[in-house]
Formats: sequence, C-alpha cells, structure tokens
Amino acid sequence: MDHVESTTSKVTGKLPTEEIDSVVIRFAGDSGDGMQLTGTQFTQATALQGNDLATFPDFPAEIRAPAGTTFGVSAFQIQFASFDVLTPGDAPDALVAMNPAALRVHLKDLPRGGLLIVNSGAFTPGNLKKAGYETNPIEDGSLDGYRLVSVDISKATLAATQPFGLSQKEALRCKNMWTLGLAFWLYDRDRQSTIDGLRKQFAKRPEIADANIAALNAGHAYGETIELPSGMSRLIVPKAKYEPGLYRNTTGNEATAWGLIAGCQSAGIPMMLGSYPITPASDILHYLSALKHFGVVTFQAEDEIAAICAAIGASFSGSLGVTTTSGPGMALKTEAMGLAVVTELPLVIVDIQRGGPSTGLPTKTEQSDLLQAVVGRNADTPLAVLAAATPGDCFTLAIEAVRIATKYMTPVILLTDGYLANGAEPWRIPEASALPKFPVHLRTEAAGFHPFLRDPDTLGRAWAVPGTPELLHRIGGLEKDYDSGNISYDAANHHKMTKTRAAKIAGIARDIPLQTVHEGEDSGDMLVVSWGSTYGAVLQGVRNARRRGLKVSHAHVRYMSPFPRNLGEVLSRFKKILVPEMNNGQLVKLLRAEYLAPAEGFNKISGQPFRVSEIESKIRETLEA
Repeated sequence: MDHVESTTSKVTGKLPTEEIDSVVIRFAGDSGDGMQLTGTQFTQATALQGNDLATFPDFPAEIRAPAGTTFGVSAFQIQFASFDVLTPGDAPDALVAMNPAALRVHLKDLPRGGLLIVNSGAFTPGNLKKAGYETNPIEDGSLDGYRLVSVDISKATLAATQPFGLSQKEALRCKNMWTLGLAFWLYDRDRQSTIDGLRKQFAKRPEIADANIAALNAGHAYGETIELPSGMSRLIVPKAKYEPGLYRNTTGNEATAWGLIAGCQSAGIPMMLGSYPITPASDILHYLSALKHFGVVTFQAEDEIAAICAAIGASFSGSLGVTTTSGPGMALKTEAMGLAVVTELPLVIVDIQRGGPSTGLPTKTEQSDLLQAVVGRNADTPLAVLAAATPGDCFTLAIEAVRIATKYMTPVILLTDGYLANGAEPWRIPEASALPKFPVHLRTEAAGFHPFLRDPDTLGRAWAVPGTPELLHRIGGLEKDYDSGNISYDAANHHKMTKTRAAKIAGIARDIPLQTVHEGEDSGDMLVVSWGSTYGAVLQGVRNARRRGLKVSHAHVRYMSPFPRNLGEVLSRFKKILVPEMNNGQLVKLLRAEYLAPAEGFNKISGQPFRVSEIESKIRETLEA
C-alpha cells in the first residue's frame, strides 16, 4: 500500500510534474468542515487559471446532523480540464476525506489506484464508531490499493494558526484552508484569489483572515515537503481554449437571476419578485434583493400562495411578476397559476426541481416536476414551459421566458433543478447590445378597448395598466366574454375561450427554434433524447458511444410546452428512442402520447445526476437488445 504519514514525511526536493487533460477531485467532510467553501475556492482559482470546469455541490438536508455521522457528510466535486467539460465527472481521481464518515460514504466511488487524502486526526475511536467502523481503516489494510496520503490535518492546522491567539475551536475551523492549500499545490493552483477573498471576508477580524491564510500556506508548504505515493507527480492541466470574451464563474441560480433582469431590460418594464424561501430556490431571492438598481422589487412573502398572488398583482399593474420555488411550492402555487392563465397575464414561474414527493430530498436533484408543469392544474390551463440545460443556459432561457410571457400574455414556467442551481461553470458574459430586444407596448388608446381584445398573430390580450385614462377594466378568475371582456357563464363562450387560450399556447411553437439533432446523424438506429440537466451526461455518453462505433444520435429538448413543431418528424427518423430522465418516466410519457413514438425510458431517481458511464452502458444495452 502506498502510504504517507505526516510524522515521517521528508523533504524530497523538486518533484516531477505531469501534464494531463483533466482531473476530477472530490472534497468530503462533516457539514462543519467547510467543504462547500473549499470547493468554491478551488473552483474560483481553477476558473482564473483558465481551465474549463463543472461542479457538483452535494450537501445533506439536515440543518446540522450529529457531528461525525454519515448523515452529516457534505461533499463538493469538480472536474477541470483543458477541453470542453460537460459534467463534474463520474468517479473522482482524488478523494479528500476529512473524517471517517466522509470516507465511508464516498470511498465506494474512488477507483482503485486513486489518490486518497485523509485527515488522520479525525479518525478517533468516537468518530470511527459514529461512522460504523469497527477498526481504523487507515491501519487495518482496508485501504490497500489506493494511493493513500494520511496526515493529521487538525494537528497541522493548530500548529499553523497558533501565533494568532485563536481558541482551539476557531483554529480548527481553518483546517479546510490547510486542505485547500495542499490541493492547490498538488494541482498547481494559484493561492492569491483565495488570500484576497479571505482578507475581504474577514476585514473586521484580521486575525481570522491571517490564521486562515497561514493554514492555507502551511498546507501548500506541506505539499512541497511530502513524499508522494509511488508513481505520483504534481499534475498540470493546461488552459482550455475559449472563444475570446469576458468570462465569469456562475451557478444556475445566479445566471437565472441575471437572465430575469436582462429579460426585463429587453422588455423595458420593471420586475417584481414575489418569493417564499425554499431549498434550492432561495438564492435567486438573495441575488435579486441586492440588484434593486436594475428596477427590481423583491418581496419575501409569508407563504408560497401569497408570493405568486403578489407577483400576479404586479403583472396586473404593468410590471413583470416573477415567482421562484421548488416542487412542494409549485403544488401550493397551482391554484394561482390557474388564475394567471384565465386572466392571461404575463408571469414567470421558476421551478428549481428537487427530490420528492413532499419534503422528500430537499438538497438533492430530480426532474420530477415536468408533468406538474405541463398539465398539473385543474381544468384546461395551458401555459408555456421551458427547461434549462446548463448553469449558463439558465441565463438564456430566463430571457426567453420573459419574452414569451410578455409577447403572448401568458404565464411561463422555467424548469431548472438542484444540480443546475448549485453547480457552476465558466460563462461568457454576453454584450448587452447583443441581447434580444422585445419592448412591451402597453395599451393606452381607449377606442374599441376591452381587456380581452387580442393580437391577431399571438392571440395575446391587451395589457392596460390600471389607472390609464378611460381604460378602466376588471379581470379575475371568472370566465369572460370573448367579445366584451365581461363576466360570462355562456356555455358556447366558455368553449371558445378555452380553445382560444389553448391555441395561443400552441401558436408559440411557430415562434421558437426547430428541433435539431445535436450530435450524430439526422436518422439511424437510435436517438437519445435529453431535457434539462441531463444534457451534459447524455451528450458525453453519446459521443463516447459513437467513438466506439455505435450508430446513435442525440437531441436535446429545451421547449417542453409547446414542443418544437418538427419534433415528431425528428423522432420518426429513428428506429429506437431512449429518454434518460431523473424521474420515473415523464417526458417519455409525453412523447408517446403526443407522437406515438416508440420511446423507452431510462430512469434514475436517486437524488444524484446521471453519470456518463451509465448513459453509455444503457445505449449499448438498448442497441444490442
């Protein structure tokens, strides 16, 4: 077994380096060990170094599970590379385990021969028992076959921070920075961005900043002196080749917030966000509340129903109402969505999907709200539904949601999920002048006005702001007369209004891009259809399968309702259709119902995203069958 002890490490001089294309590293520890911060800082340094990357923060639902237990393990995985990265990676090349519980939860994913860094100082009898170990895995030979670096990070951190007068509890909080310093050394990352961030974060407590920086530097210095396991070198990942432009590292929630603002700027109207905090959607409320200078009003409501109703009221008054939520919140908002449909007001509902039902797996990812979004309301209540593919795509589709909502006077649901919301990638900031413009024209002329007077092309009704002279009107949940806008209980009129509302949404298909085959031939043996966050894993899986000679293509659907008008024709050109989804088979039901397509589902409902290897294996299995 390759095994390095901190007590016996020795200076080895300048170690060899090796240039490789990509690395997958996973940091794992107790919820109090700062693994999300460690991963975020590593990500920031990696982005500044010019690598492409994708991240996967994976944290527990418990606010604070008992320290040292497997329930409280928090992890952060990142893949960084010199090429276009589509996923955070399947199995890690390196695992950092800060305690026995983290080792127990995540060791199964580390391939034999992988680098394993453990904090031996946390492998106490009490922690071993909490994690379910009868013996110490560092000592009993169970880690044979891994490239093990065992170091008492806790002790090393206390030594590094001793000059700054911190309590032991405060000093031990710096051990994630010690770990980060070692990781920076192993993968040749620059520490300066982290140092600058620490000084800014702890400007009012410079001793905390100094202690963390000392721990960071100590971890880096330790890397310079250790004897690495045989066959290992410092790893250098060259810069990725990007299109010229200004980039920033962004998460899906951050990109969604910026996209909503950009959409309202393009429409020329203010935005009002009515939201109730819910995981994993709350960050959008946090981001937008700090951006009031862009004409954003944020309102944290007492519940989900109040949040969407306030947003509907804002739309009635001439702003764009927006509400953000996750699965259980969507259920609570359903009645008000019907109100927005029958009043035909523009509204954007952002649903960051999570594991369910009910509270379910609140910090884990899932795609199980598709049917709820498309058909999950009482009566016939059609509206538009979009689904983002990547964290950066959240920006683009947020703008598109605003465009469709204001042009067609309809609610629009934008689906993302926990994987996109919390994951990050380098995103090229677009030029403001290149963003689409779709200014809203509010009704001001009184002649011939009634509130359901429609645009002949879009079937969108007139939008008149309350208080506009001579345009006094009322809207509400009761059915309205097609020709006057007055309340009507006439049977024929209700039939006509229902059909008109449905035709308006169906007509959006004329105004969205045609469906394309993203990878591979336009016809053939198999088409793999993805939607939402399955995009990266499916695309990479298809590419891998094609390199092995399999005749398979890939299409990704972003417009879920209405579908692109040529989607059925695209599906008809393939003998087999495979639909991977993080649910129990929802898009596959819609495709079968709409097109009688011979679609087969491939479902994963574990709270974890698909791995590329899973997609590739299923493609091979389906083709062979």
